[in-house]
Amino acid sequence: MRKILVTGAAGFIGYHLSGRLLAGGDSVVGLDNLNPYYDVTLKEARLARLSGNERFRFIRLDLADRSAMEALFAQERPEIVVNLAAQAGVRYSLTNPHAYVDSNIVGFLNVLEGCRHQGVKHLLFASSSSVYGANTRMPFSVHDNVDHPLSLYAATKKANELMAHTYAALYGLPCTGLRFFTVYGPWGRPDMALFLFTRAILAGRPIDVFNEGRMQRDFTYIDDITEGLVRVMERVPAPAPGWRGDRPDPSASFAPYRLYNIGNNRPVSLMDFISTLEAHLGRTAQKNFLPLQAGDVPATYADADDLMADVGFKPATPISEGIGRFVAWYREYYRC
Repeated sequence: MRKILVTGAAGFIGYHLSGRLLAGGDSVVGLDNLNPYYDVTLKEARLARLSGNERFRFIRLDLADRSAMEALFAQERPEIVVNLAAQAGVRYSLTNPHAYVDSNIVGFLNVLEGCRHQGVKHLLFASSSSVYGANTRMPFSVHDNVDHPLSLYAATKKANELMAHTYAALYGLPCTGLRFFTVYGPWGRPDMALFLFTRAILAGRPIDVFNEGRMQRDFTYIDDITEGLVRVMERVPAPAPGWRGDRPDPSASFAPYRLYNIGNNRPVSLMDFISTLEAHLGRTAQKNFLPLQAGDVPATYADADDLMADVGFKPATPISEGIGRFVAWYREYYRC
């Protein structure tokens, strides 16, 4: 039985991953600070479902608390760490930038230091499709340069990749970064489009449709994300044969470091996304068309070939199926 530390365990992805690991027989130490960025009662409800398993232990702790993080790692000595805790949200970073530095930079440094000093065998960490920023070549590839972020959130995720590579190079810490593409599904985040749209449509309120509806997203169902994480967890990175410093491949290294996209590899237009949701709800949305928001990108599209080549899996859940499952959960959870 492995002991796995999952940070952000009360969050959307952290909750689902923790449940999957427990079902597979692992022991999970779940860490979260339960911050009020969105409804804390939803986070508590997720934790309540996990806490029924004797192999799950929850610790309320802020990643930015250096001394507490040092004590946690020294006491728990996890074999594997999955860092999913972060201050999320592109638009929120425009008005609350310090929250991103505290959680995503200072907090991640504390995770790296804990892994380094306690001999963690594999660190997996959440990056984001946001790192592609001003890139326009599609599909987005982990082999391409990503030095033009469009939000502070994206910049902190790119910084995480750089920080992890540094620890892989200096200390031999095996690190794998996962660039997630627009994750959705049951128990999702209330600040994400699917949740916001569903709530508004059922309440008879208009929905905000940015970039006049000319948006595309590589919507990725939560079960595909957890499957990818579990498979990548088993593949501890090693130095890449043939890696060259005069022609550096950003996805790999001379150090034990690797990056993967986890996306559905099937971008969906925002208007088609809304139409699918309307069909499952049996209602038509009132649409408030707005310009592209600062920090947003008009399209995302993942090249998941490396993930498929290395672990034999890439996301494939159709958007209609995924939205249907979300709507069923939403109606049951909120009794509407």
